[in-house]
Amino acid sequence: MTATELGRALRRWRDRVPPQAAGLPTGGHRRAAGLRREELALLAGISADYVTRLEQGRASNPSAQIVEALARALRLSADERAHLFRLADLVPPGPETVPGHLTPSVRRLLDRLSGTPVGVHDAAWTLLEANPPYAALMGDPGALRGFERNGVWRAFLGPRGRARHTEPERRDFEAGIVADLRATVSRYPADPRLRELVARLRERSPRFAELWESGAVGRHETGRKVVDHPEAGPLTLDCDILAVSGSDLRLMVYTAEPGTPDAERLARLSSGTALSAVGRSGRW
Repeated sequence: MTATELGRALRRWRDRVPPQAAGLPTGGHRRAAGLRREELALLAGISADYVTRLEQGRASNPSAQIVEALARALRLSADERAHLFRLADLVPPGPETVPGHLTPSVRRLLDRLSGTPVGVHDAAWTLLEANPPYAALMGDPGALRGFERNGVWRAFLGPRGRARHTEPERRDFEAGIVADLRATVSRYPADPRLRELVARLRERSPRFAELWESGAVGRHETGRKVVDHPEAGPLTLDCDILAVSGSDLRLMVYTAEPGTPDAERLARLSSGTALSAVGRSGRW
């Protein structure tokens, strides 16, 4: 395969994705019905210049992470995703790797829950995609790169997020998410990126290393959370984690009890006014 063939495929797939299907505004003059290069770059979390070089055949050998991000942004089917990997001279991910492909059913669910904060994570707690309400609530993840998008990494090495924890709650959260990650490693022991994540966490975080050495295996669960939003203030929300059968994806969904001030403020936060402040870069 050549870089030119890769570029032609990217252009063809980009032209068929209408911006509204990707959660993007449709205003202004458009030469074609599909995504602009800048919009594809925004959705995939890469630079527009890099998309241009890929399409023009001036860039080759993109990483597996970039190819996966492009496949999600372009809404490729499983067969198309595998073809894109081969065009990039990469082996398509097999069953030994943590699944990162968004199935059509998950994609439809994200599209229909347009007013509810939803983030899609893989089995290692890497954020694959977040709809605009999720970005408005938890902070725009568009600038996060590499392991910064992983929830375990952020829990031990990144800046504290907007979810509030007491110290006992924090320690329980850390223990639960490490036990969950160990269970994922047992299912995908040959995944090189997963092994790298664990190795770097053990090296850099004594707390993670301590919990990892305990050998606990489990599943991270959550319930009610207090989210400290910089504009809306504290919101008490229910956080449910839904498992996607057959794909090992996790959907994190935030809701509020109907008729409460929290529900009213969450609805305002998820409205077009709030979303315009964070843009549409929550998808990765």
